[in-house]
Amino acid sequence: MTDANKREIGAVGEREAAEFLQRNGYTILKINYRVGRLGEIDIIANDNEYICFIEVKTRRTSTFGSPGEAVTKTKQQKIRQIAAIYLTNTRKMDSNVRFDVIEILMNKSMESVNSIKSINLIKDAF
Repeated sequence: MTDANKREIGAVGEREAAEFLQRNGYTILKINYRVGRLGEIDIIANDNEYICFIEVKTRRTSTFGSPGEAVTKTKQQKIRQIAAIYLTNTRKMDSNVRFDVIEILMNKSMESVNSIKSINLIKDAF
């Protein structure tokens, strides 16, 4: 699979995740919040009293484990660093925060990149 295909699948997954969150009462604050070379957080959203920092993992297959298992300790640490920067920059350091993961499995068919098989929200994933 080419990098372009991976980016396309990731972009579709992030769009689907944002729509899923909105349908479930979340308010989207930022999508693809980037801090220089440190990295980015896919979605930042409000869920009642929580600011949620959400990593979206989209896969065509779970052959190599669930999509959420790809959120390594190193990735978690980067997300926490970026979240701290966001909270500082928005003066929301006293907010309740949560780190969630959304797993998206797509149908294996290459004909339709928009064919979502399942979406799983893991609240307080790390």
